[in-house]
Amino acid sequence: MQRFTKNRCADTFDELWFLQHSPVYTLGQAAKREHLLNTGKIPILLINRGGQVTYHGPGQLIVYILMDIKRRHWGVKKLVHALEQAIIDYLASQHLKATRREKAPGVYVDNCKIAALGLKIQRGCTYHGLSLNVDMDLKPFYGINPCGYAGLKVTQLRDLGNNNDIEQVQTQFLPYLLDTLNTHEYVSSP
Repeated sequence: MQRFTKNRCADTFDELWFLQHSPVYTLGQAAKREHLLNTGKIPILLINRGGQVTYHGPGQLIVYILMDIKRRHWGVKKLVHALEQAIIDYLASQHLKATRREKAPGVYVDNCKIAALGLKIQRGCTYHGLSLNVDMDLKPFYGINPCGYAGLKVTQLRDLGNNNDIEQVQTQFLPYLLDTLNTHEYVSSP
């Protein structure tokens, strides 16, 4: 992501990268170590995205947003709103009512966080992105204060009655993401 962003030029196409991570805790630039409670043997990485601490692991859909927002005349708030709206719209298509929270980026179902956002802006271009909990082991979230909030509960599609696997969710989610980003052209990498 960093190399791609560093080497971009004015004509570089925006890209969306869909993937899953091995178990890892990530600490954003604003992270406070006091939010690490009982991380066990899961690796902890300091990274340069915004935000606090989160967990990534198999069964969680990660989408890296490699976008030139300066070229689009977008600000960070507009991009965050678009990403949250894509998730909210997708979840509505799955008969789930989701909401966003003021000053707590991400998407929530029944006051439980189902999707997190963390971005980095460099020279008007974004990297990092969003994570959507599909069908994963949620226990590692108990080892942290997710996103810096003590007692924040986390949920996933599987626990909300959605039995789609991660590939199905990716395929279903993509049109909602493209729609809120106002584009239907993209390059995707595994």
